[in-house]
Amino acid sequence: MFTFALVQAVEPNTIMKYLMLKILAIAAHPDDVELSCAGTLIKHARAGQAVGILDLTEGELGTRGSVALRYEEAAAAAKVIGAQVRMNAQMADGFFRNDEAHQRKLIAFIRHLRPEIVIANALEDRHPDHGKGGRLIADSCFLSGLRKIETEWEGMPQEPWRPKRVFHMNQDRALEPSFVVDITDTFEQKMESVRCYKSQFHDPTSNEPLTYISTGNFLDLIKYRDALAGKRIGANYGEAYICENVPGVSSLDDLYLPEIA
Repeated sequence: MFTFALVQAVEPNTIMKYLMLKILAIAAHPDDVELSCAGTLIKHARAGQAVGILDLTEGELGTRGSVALRYEEAAAAAKVIGAQVRMNAQMADGFFRNDEAHQRKLIAFIRHLRPEIVIANALEDRHPDHGKGGRLIADSCFLSGLRKIETEWEGMPQEPWRPKRVFHMNQDRALEPSFVVDITDTFEQKMESVRCYKSQFHDPTSNEPLTYISTGNFLDLIKYRDALAGKRIGANYGEAYICENVPGVSSLDDLYLPEIA
């Protein structure tokens, strides 16, 4: 039913009851995570926390490359990030919906991976899959905690699990963030993970059609976007996030703020 790739020390055919991830990044397409939240994932992976990635689709409608190549690129990028697991829900690129069937499928993954925090697609963006994905992910995270919704993994019944928080990444559109994570120390490694998708971004030797993301300056725009986000908190680079509920802190000391000039 599910095809997946596991990274690090786990055999591909191993049946696991569940994992316990600190952060699970869920996004519509392979490369969404790398472009928008890889710097944050790398920070937590460096700190020894378990992070994972779940791609909703195989990116099969992408103009350039192929599904097989996208799997190779996604696996390479996951290794750069330090993800313990990367999986693919094999939903239909462009045509998945936020309905019961897709929610139940996603709930099974959430209950299997048991993340404390989920990073999801933006709720509004240029690509319609991003907004659809963001809503599907948020709704599924809530429903995953309901005991009377029954799901299975590898033929075994699952226990309910609800992530503590769901944060939505900033993607193509610069939406007003709820907070920004300083990724100054992980930005270059983030861009290394992005460049694993050689079929998707600028390649002067490629004979494939030019797309919105394969233009020569697209990756520069990602750099500028992250630089602008970082500027808002007094950092060189940042990744911006939106949450639908109010994030809390135990004291003002928990706030990372630029020094007042």
